[in-house]
Amino acid sequence: MTDLNTAQTKAAAAYNAASDLFDHPANTFWDRFGRNTINRLDLKPGASVLDVCCGSGASALPAAEQVGHTGRVIGIDVAEKLLDLAGAKAQNKGLNNVEFRLGDMLDTGFADASFDAVVCVFGIFFVPDIPAAINELWRVLRPGGKLAITTWGPDFFEPANAVFWNAVRDVKPELYKGFNPWDRISEPSTLSAILNEGGVPDPLIVSELATHPIASAEDWWTTLLGSGYRGTIEQMEPEMIDYVRQTNHSFISNARIQEVQANVLYAVAEKF
Repeated sequence: MTDLNTAQTKAAAAYNAASDLFDHPANTFWDRFGRNTINRLDLKPGASVLDVCCGSGASALPAAEQVGHTGRVIGIDVAEKLLDLAGAKAQNKGLNNVEFRLGDMLDTGFADASFDAVVCVFGIFFVPDIPAAINELWRVLRPGGKLAITTWGPDFFEPANAVFWNAVRDVKPELYKGFNPWDRISEPSTLSAILNEGGVPDPLIVSELATHPIASAEDWWTTLLGSGYRGTIEQMEPEMIDYVRQTNHSFISNARIQEVQANVLYAVAEKF
């Protein structure tokens, strides 16, 4: 199996597994940063939007609200269970201008210059060849349109992140930090460079220092289970999982952790 297929298979498995807790109230960061991304685009009624790695609709649904009934939004993802969640939420909101489908960010299948805006929130880092993915998203964007790439900044979910990974290393060293793909582009300079390499000139990159609340030790574990960390957890034996869970629970409780870092980089580029 190629690196690409392996990466896509792992991402699909992790997020299909995480779908049961993806939209749990402990995991408000998806909706928060998805909507923030859309609000940076100044979408007009009637616009067409492609949302790649759309998850359960955190950015696609706000986009559909903003472009109105004359606009259209297509969300693609590799995790079918998240797409099902997104579709149900769109139906509950009465949004008939958005559709969700399985799709590949490296080969979207759309013609050149098909969309007024292309969005990818917390997803561009899942493929080994990030510039190739960026180039594909840029290709389907119309002149005058905007590309928005949102990714995690430095110190993601610290100080609890390090505790999780150290506990994983204690019980299954080969899994240690096997899932931190965003580290490659967590600084403005590295994100800008990789966008340039993908054919996107002069992106505007804004760093946002943010935190995510942790109401309890149990909520921290729910956040892990409702995110990409689930892929790592699923690869451990039950007694290993119990050790990691207890280690994390003790840390959050004893250190009285009430929030973790959730720093974000927003990149927006207009195509001329």
